Amino acid sequence: MECGATSHGALLAAAPLAGRRHRLPLLPPASPPSLQLIQIQNRLYSMSPLPLKDRGVRRCEASLASDYMQASEVADLDWENLGFGLVQTDYMYITKCSSDGDFSEGEMVPFGPIALNPSSGVLNYGQGLFEGLKAYRKTDGSILLFRPEENALRMRIGAERMCMPAPTIEQFVDAVKQTVLANKRWVPPTGKGSLYIRPLLMGSGAVLGLAPAPEYTFIIFVSPVGNYFKEGLAPINLIVEDKFHRATPGGTGNVKTIGNYASVLMAQKIAKEKGYSDVLYLDAVHKKYLEEVSSCNIFVVKGNVISTPAVKGTILPGITRKSIIDVALSKGFQVEERLVSVDELLEADEVFCTGTAVVVSPVGSITYQGKRVEYAGTKGVGVVSQQLYTSLTSLQMGQAEDCLGWTVQLN
Repeated sequence: MECGATSHGALLAAAPLAGRRHRLPLLPPASPPSLQLIQIQNRLYSMSPLPLKDRGVRRCEASLASDYMQASEVADLDWENLGFGLVQTDYMYITKCSSDGDFSEGEMVPFGPIALNPSSGVLNYGQGLFEGLKAYRKTDGSILLFRPEENALRMRIGAERMCMPAPTIEQFVDAVKQTVLANKRWVPPTGKGSLYIRPLLMGSGAVLGLAPAPEYTFIIFVSPVGNYFKEGLAPINLIVEDKFHRATPGGTGNVKTIGNYASVLMAQKIAKEKGYSDVLYLDAVHKKYLEEVSSCNIFVVKGNVISTPAVKGTILPGITRKSIIDVALSKGFQVEERLVSVDELLEADEVFCTGTAVVVSPVGSITYQGKRVEYAGTKGVGVVSQQLYTSLTSLQMGQAEDCLGWTVQLN
């Protein structure tokens, strides 16, 4: 998930193979689409084993891997000052399907603009979903993905809500792997950031009346990123919003549809103009229970108990949220998923946010109806926030043993 802060990464042009169009196959699933989770635990994956024979697939004259590795093993960027902004990489993945739900063979093409009919479903009616996940470079040069099958499953659930076909879990994960490997040189060195991966599913077919689009496009692009908030692992300052609402019961707050994010921009803009980092939303019915930050889940710490709003239709089920809950339980904390009132927030020992972009972001202060509450900690970072951040990032970056099978290694 991506909390909304002004990005300060530069837009860098780098497309050494822009003149050529490469095809890389997306292998069809062995079974019909299913919402069942595929177990992928610490598997090694590389370009060479892709079974191209006996499928009628054209081979590239030179592989993507050899092309970008000859250019540079690691891209020439100022890794020390990498912000959270778009850096143009070499390739993006693209595939299409009609309303029957069968996606065509995917291909890797040079990163760049795409053509859309002005009457496409995504432009006119917002029929689109996106995901966000990261790849990390280990000290031995290999690359790790973190729980990509969870993103695939969440996209399929969201697509059903938005009346869209979606890639199978296997297709999604394989496409992510291909895209990361094709852009391997853009994965930051160990400890300098991560490669942000953005899968995007949209209604690309032309439709005039309100109806599902007749064609859909699935794209994955990537960008190296540093810290989402300019403060890094430092406290952010939130304001509780009691006029605008992010989601309502029966709506789409629990899926990662594109419209959910445009609707928070106004409140976020007002908050930033007042010096706050972001906005914390309350429920739209009672206006007293916590929901989430613009695009982060929220956690409240009191003693040994960590509480977070239950996911019941208006809150996005964050993958980092889910992971932090499991890590906290393994550390002996009591975790409660329930209604959490704003009064509990103001009386908490610690507060922190979680999301793909921020991982764990400690909250230094909360302002609600003119009252400001500050949370103490070492340099504003609470003990629990620091412990959970260290534990999770150590897993994501391969610095700790992955006993949970959450990482997928690309060789």
